[in-house]
Amino acid sequence: MTFRDAVLVASTVAVGLMAGLFFAFSVAVMPGLAKAADRTLVDAMQRINAAIQNGWFLLVFGGSLLLCAGAVVLWLRDGGRGPLPWVIAATVLYLAVLAVTFGVSIPLNDRLDAAGDPGGLADAAGVRERFEAAWVRWNLVRTLLCTGALGCLGWALVLSGRAAAEAAIRTGRM
Repeated sequence: MTFRDAVLVASTVAVGLMAGLFFAFSVAVMPGLAKAADRTLVDAMQRINAAIQNGWFLLVFGGSLLLCAGAVVLWLRDGGRGPLPWVIAATVLYLAVLAVTFGVSIPLNDRLDAAGDPGGLADAAGVRERFEAAWVRWNLVRTLLCTGALGCLGWALVLSGRAAAEAAIRTGRM
């Protein structure tokens, strides 16, 4: 395995972790919280938003972009054959995930946090109303974008393997 292939595998794993996180929120966390009381949803999301700001999350969240961009550069240096268009597509899709996160999700999280202690909210239902539907909708967008990026990287891996096999056959190493 070449360094270029290792970066492609690492970017696939990192983006897969992010797609899984967004997917889990879409299919389990938010549907579960949808059945909770207003204060419970506000409290839970405030706690989740605080807990997710940790080194492991930030490493994978930011590392996904760096690894994808690194894979693009490495495939460009190699003449841009095979997987390059798919790695570029994955990078663009992941950039869109970041745009949604920084442009919509984080501001919604910040407004939710600014509402204060859920136990002391005079209008927990209003706080929830201004947060939940928009956050859920845009998280679904992130889920779809990130899953698309993962699919592109998966296909890039297939193409990379094919290219390696064809090269081995051409050079008689197989």
